[in-house]
Amino acid sequence: MADAHAKPQHDYHLVDPSPWPFLGSVGALVTAIGGVCLMQYLKAGDFPIFGYNIANPWLFFIGLLIVVYTMFAWWSDTIKEAHEGHHTRVVSLHLRYGMIMFIASEVMFFVAWFWAFFDASLFPGEAQQYARTAFTGGVWPPKGLEVLNPFHLPLYNTVILLLSGTTVTWAHHALIHGDRKGLINGLVLTVGLGILFTMVQAYEYMNAPFAFRDSIYGATFFMATGFHGFHVIIGTIFLAVCLVRAMKGDFTPKQHFGFEAAAWYWHFVDVVWLFLFASIYVWASNGAMIEGG
Repeated sequence: MADAHAKPQHDYHLVDPSPWPFLGSVGALVTAIGGVCLMQYLKAGDFPIFGYNIANPWLFFIGLLIVVYTMFAWWSDTIKEAHEGHHTRVVSLHLRYGMIMFIASEVMFFVAWFWAFFDASLFPGEAQQYARTAFTGGVWPPKGLEVLNPFHLPLYNTVILLLSGTTVTWAHHALIHGDRKGLINGLVLTVGLGILFTMVQAYEYMNAPFAFRDSIYGATFFMATGFHGFHVIIGTIFLAVCLVRAMKGDFTPKQHFGFEAAAWYWHFVDVVWLFLFASIYVWASNGAMIEGG
């Protein structure tokens, strides 16, 4: 006869109420309001609401600090639960679903920038876009604009990212086969390549022959490639945290979702860059004046 007082066995884990969703929401709200205040402060020096000037430039950074602290504490709790054995099969599956949906939302984020770019590049002389025709001369890239050589630094960065995709895959396979040294070496190389990519892109931006405000070409170029560069920085930090955890012995061949999520994110960054390189750097430079050409 079954024990009436025995605890029911479930394939999920009920956790205590967490303060992090609420605190993270507060931090996001303060960051959003602070961002508006900061931009208004930089523009006009004040931001009056109900007679009070709330345009304190520090409000944005206070909200950002709350968000960063929430991320650190929430993920620390998640790691702690994993070590305590609470990440059952169902919990692990839902963590993967969450990461997949996050990457899907990031894909749609880049769809917006590609949409803006292709709308301007495919219809530079659209009759209803009088201002666009005036700025582009009815051609793309805009008339008289000098663009970057796609087979110089952009190609170099493409090779860097493709190589980093190889090293992170090596690290993943090493982890699956219990090769901790290979895992650490692969992560070290991937993080180093991510940093190198960022440095090359920063140099490219500093020496670009056009600016954000020069034309719609500059605006779409810097928004698309710049946000990708931001994602590379986030991915590099993600992998660097995984490297520290690997050195501490956190990951096992059977339980390593933190690293798996970082690898997925990094491959997503690689794929987005291939689309950026093929469309914005190579295709959009066709017929234009090349820098140094």
